[in-house]
Amino acid sequence: MSDEPQLPDDDDDDLILDRRGPAGMVDQIAKDTRAWVVHPYIKSASERRDPVPALDEAVSLAHALPGLDVVGSEVVSLAQIKPGQLFGKGKIAELKQRFHDAEVELLLIDGPVTPVQQRNLEKEWGLKILDRTGLILEIFSDRARTREGVLQVEMAALSYQRTRLVRAWTHLERQRGGLGFVGGPGETQIEADRRAIDTQIVRLRRQLDKVVKTRALHRSARAKVPFPIVALVGYTNAGKSTLFNRVTGADVMAKDMLFATLDPTMRQLTLPTSDKIILSDTVGFISSLPTELVAAFRATLEEVLEADVIVHVRDISHADTAAQMREVHKILESLKVREDIPVIEVWNKIDLLDDDGRDAIMAEAARRDGVVPISAVTGAGLDALQDKIAGHLADPTFEDSITLTWAQGRLLSWLHNENVIASEAEGDDGWTVQVRWTQDHARRFDLERTRG
Repeated sequence: MSDEPQLPDDDDDDLILDRRGPAGMVDQIAKDTRAWVVHPYIKSASERRDPVPALDEAVSLAHALPGLDVVGSEVVSLAQIKPGQLFGKGKIAELKQRFHDAEVELLLIDGPVTPVQQRNLEKEWGLKILDRTGLILEIFSDRARTREGVLQVEMAALSYQRTRLVRAWTHLERQRGGLGFVGGPGETQIEADRRAIDTQIVRLRRQLDKVVKTRALHRSARAKVPFPIVALVGYTNAGKSTLFNRVTGADVMAKDMLFATLDPTMRQLTLPTSDKIILSDTVGFISSLPTELVAAFRATLEEVLEADVIVHVRDISHADTAAQMREVHKILESLKVREDIPVIEVWNKIDLLDDDGRDAIMAEAARRDGVVPISAVTGAGLDALQDKIAGHLADPTFEDSITLTWAQGRLLSWLHNENVIASEAEGDDGWTVQVRWTQDHARRFDLERTRG
């Protein structure tokens, strides 16, 4: 028997468990809410980011959430994490006075905070707390525009909220009675709320499945058009959308702000070689991306998995650009992107460098294959980038002979749809087909063959 809750009819699809804010973590943020950002720097951690750019990024995340007035920020060094309250007693007392003097209403902790730590610190300091995962989910909740994006954010937020019921409401420990299928005798309120969240997650998954099927149909339709896909990826605010707008003439939102783009956008682009491609702009990556969102946004990153070329856009002017590059590589590996997809590394924002810095970057790029320095704002280097893309797509054609049985008519239809058949002849057992195609055609045909 399935463990999934039994659902009412889909007429109730608008039911949403909305006790707190857009993503369920904080009350609706009022305009000019006074916020403070803290980056815990754990000295004993094996993998440590430079705390200064890490704090700058956390402050930028805070600015990306409407309604916040960031009145202060700081790095707090920790010898080790305290299980119950994250910080030691002395640091808690010191911060409490600082928050009181600054009239702080919301504290953003740039790192993971357990439900128990969050509950205890909120009680001690008398203010709301949001950890890094919660903040990113709130930003995504505010920015998502497409139907799929909204559903994915809601599902990720509910999954996150489910783990934090221990502190979300003060009445959760009360027991309640019940009749029949809605909470038996002695069921606690926390169990009832968890049941409600599970029901809503299942409902959202049903709706998301419908949207994903529609996207699959659109992708199948695009597959019939022999245009290769070039996907832009990179750390958030690296300049992907600015580059996308510059070369396609589109008007995708592009601001100096983290997560300005959430929903994937695709446009046809004609390269200087007259080759046509589909250029895809994707959501920006970020370190410590919530695991809920990695799973939820996998569908929006499918264009990366299907790409013929990946363009990795880096903000080469950023102080932490090397660490950002490593995070992008880590997420691409987690998505299981094929190793045979060529990757072009674009060093963007050279216009923000001084003359010496720009000269050094240009010299370094000249020594490395697959690196193109550009400025998406001024247009410098874009011709070289498009030439590099065209070079990767210039797949020479060759002739091949394929034998198909009568039972493999689907594969013959696929070859016709790809327009690669030079001639075909029928024999006693099937067809002998002469094709003129590229290595990419051959690879995709092998995939079709394995699907049976």
